[in-house]
Amino acid sequence: MIIIPAIDLKDGEAVRLYKGDYQQKTVYSSSPETLALQFQNMGANYLHVVDLDGAKDGTTTNLSTIQKIRQTISIPIEVGGGIRTMDTVELYLEKIGIDRVILGTAAIENPEFLKTALKKYGAKRIVVGVDIKDGFVSTSGWLVNTQIYYLDFLQELEKMGVQYIVCTDISKDGTLQGPSFHIYQKIKDTTSLHCIVSGGVKGAEDILEAARQGYYGCIVGKAYYEGQIDLKEVISCLPKESFPV
Repeated sequence: MIIIPAIDLKDGEAVRLYKGDYQQKTVYSSSPETLALQFQNMGANYLHVVDLDGAKDGTTTNLSTIQKIRQTISIPIEVGGGIRTMDTVELYLEKIGIDRVILGTAAIENPEFLKTALKKYGAKRIVVGVDIKDGFVSTSGWLVNTQIYYLDFLQELEKMGVQYIVCTDISKDGTLQGPSFHIYQKIKDTTSLHCIVSGGVKGAEDILEAARQGYYGCIVGKAYYEGQIDLKEVISCLPKESFPV
């Protein structure tokens, strides 16, 4: 399993939201690229970056900051938030040098766009972010709740050729209450998707439990920023051979 530290961007700063509420944000760094370098030096072999402004507005508001991060570190980066056109996918993957993008709102509202992206770049570079609230999928930076049951949506994604998902229980994100492992177990039982656990990680025990359960990856955000986890130590606890390329 890979441990993926997260940097959420708003107005060019690294922040965390509480349960996806844009009015409840905490700023952790005004230099996200420096933070990214710290993660790389701790041994992280992937970085998760979300443009929160983009997720809400469908824009690339934090593009210049993401460029700085890409220029500062050498490890792979995945980017999500506001990626709703092929032009934006191409911008990140071909011009900025991002390794894979995460499609969220667009994957739900425009399945043909998702299919086109998958056909052009392949399932290893096109990841789908599935944000769940009360069992249903949310979009537009978690501001819009659909009536699409998450397991039904995941099964449709699998039929389209999606292989990798970032799955977040919004009710747990930024709460340090532990991941919703019951949701991830249902995903494992009903699909063959490679699932990245996201939301609620409170400490090393949650990461190690995700590894024991065999998930592809685990995103770590607030637990690190609040000093609840020694990221370097946890990364060193996982055998190197468990890190897929």
